[in-house]
Amino acid sequence: MDNMFKLLGFWTGIFAVMFFIGDMLTASLLFVASTLFFLLLGYLNLTERMYMYMFGAYLMIFMVGFSYYATFIHVQGAH
Repeated sequence: MDNMFKLLGFWTGIFAVMFFIGDMLTASLLFVASTLFFLLLGYLNLTERMYMYMFGAYLMIFMVGFSYYATFIHVQGAH
């Protein structure tokens, strides 16, 4: 299970680099933070149950933040 979090860290790192190259600095910083979080979890050698709890907490925080952004901050049709 720890290898899966290292893999998630790798892919979020790739996305962070692509967002940085595309001049999307805010998204790049968010993905750098996700990369560091996943790599940290990958090297902690926790139990599989704890990894599942951590991933569930990560998904819940992401969905709450995304829903808040999509509902209250994002202006439709704006660039």
